[in-house]
Amino acid sequence: RSGNSKGGTFQSVSEGELDDVIENVIDAVEKQRLSSNMIEQPTVEAAVQECSRSPDETTEDVFNIIGAFDIPRYIYNSERKKFLPLSMTDLPGPSLFGTARDKAELFRERYSILQQRTHRHELFTPSPIVAHPDDSKSKFQLKTIETLLGNTAKVGEVIVLGMITQLKEGKFFLEDPTGVVQLDLSKFHSGLYTESCFVLAEGWYEDKVFHVNAFGFPPTEPSATTRAFYGNINFFGGPSSSSVKASAKLKQLEEENEDAMFVFVSDVWLDQAEVLEKLHTMFSGYSSAPPTCFFFCGNFSSAPYGKNQIQSLKGSLKALADIICEYPSIHKRYRSICVVPGPEDPGPGSILPRPPLAENITQEFRQLVPFSVFTTNPCRVQYCTQEIIIFREDLVNKMCRNCVASQFVKTILSQGHLTPLPLYVSPVFWAFDYSLRVYPVPDLLIIADKYDPFTVTNTDCLCINPGSFPRSGFSFKVFTPPTRQLKTGK
Repeated sequence: RSGNSKGGTFQSVSEGELDDVIENVIDAVEKQRLSSNMIEQPTVEAAVQECSRSPDETTEDVFNIIGAFDIPRYIYNSERKKFLPLSMTDLPGPSLFGTARDKAELFRERYSILQQRTHRHELFTPSPIVAHPDDSKSKFQLKTIETLLGNTAKVGEVIVLGMITQLKEGKFFLEDPTGVVQLDLSKFHSGLYTESCFVLAEGWYEDKVFHVNAFGFPPTEPSATTRAFYGNINFFGGPSSSSVKASAKLKQLEEENEDAMFVFVSDVWLDQAEVLEKLHTMFSGYSSAPPTCFFFCGNFSSAPYGKNQIQSLKGSLKALADIICEYPSIHKRYRSICVVPGPEDPGPGSILPRPPLAENITQEFRQLVPFSVFTTNPCRVQYCTQEIIIFREDLVNKMCRNCVASQFVKTILSQGHLTPLPLYVSPVFWAFDYSLRVYPVPDLLIIADKYDPFTVTNTDCLCINPGSFPRSGFSFKVFTPPTRQLKTGK
């Protein structure tokens, strides 16, 4: 009824554009939580209003630091083949005091994300153009564990997506939502695989055992591919209602602001005089052309234990604030300092995600440096159209004591998760496990680890470890978003 006042929005739309406009309205309707299967007029009006909003009316901040507890949660719906916001599902809101259901959903959601991504990969989908009828089949077919268990006879070569788990000491199993099967790994030797990581296991099933010939990681997927499939959903978080990747205005601002720069420093041991001296030198060097933001990652004490730890950290932060106040160009800059806690800083144990440093510790610093931001670990940063994840954890040693960095990065991106480890090794708040996702793949991933510094590019994602500031000769990493270039500073 485009003729009345309610439908007048469509009067200026040409016939050629009408189909696209209607598609957008349908998408906007589906985003809303419907009380029944009948779509009522107010629902459609709200959808039309959302679609007709001009870009200038939307709030698009250029630079946002997003805490782990503010990240939106999306659940993959296998029937609709879409990601739905938590509000459109039957699941309750997340709580730090997770239930048994939260723990089960944690692994189910990790699995469903990898399964839908794997099914889309060219290895598992038929080619649209085939020369022979036999070629129309997929190159490989994914099977579930249920199909293995349902066959009493020997099952020939199959590929199964599942999670490695050790249900009995010394015996490994493969688990998916349909069941669990014991693994025979006698022919398997190389590769970086941990308990609780998901793998594509190729082999045969006989006598209640799955005999593995080869393991492989679920294939990774560039961010652009993911977004082409799911549209402009804002998985990342922040004030924008849709993905910032779609904003031409932010892309233009990104290109125009050539001086944008982020500095990443890890293990800022504020209780050591030499560290404070080097920070003084660093601020002095940048005072004439300050970066957009300094990201300081913990641990903030070289000896992070003892009854005086909190009082000592307060004094150390005060010393840092005094140094910053000496440089007005940095001190008065909006969001110029961002602080990410380390695994041994004061806080609620080693469970992830970690809340910011407590207010009673940071109060004096925040008074002296009012534009500072104390955030969670991990945290996310959105700068114009770029998405950055920062994670301070000594993860490399936990996952791969003798592994090269490129294998480590491949593991993180293929698992779509920052800590693909058993919960007893790397505990998480069950209901907030989604905040550790690395999906869609970000533009920049900072793994601040005491391991040697490294820089690796994988799946259009630049992954860097700035290394420990005191242990690496006081080196740090400098990233310039407009050119996506990375430099090492000292």
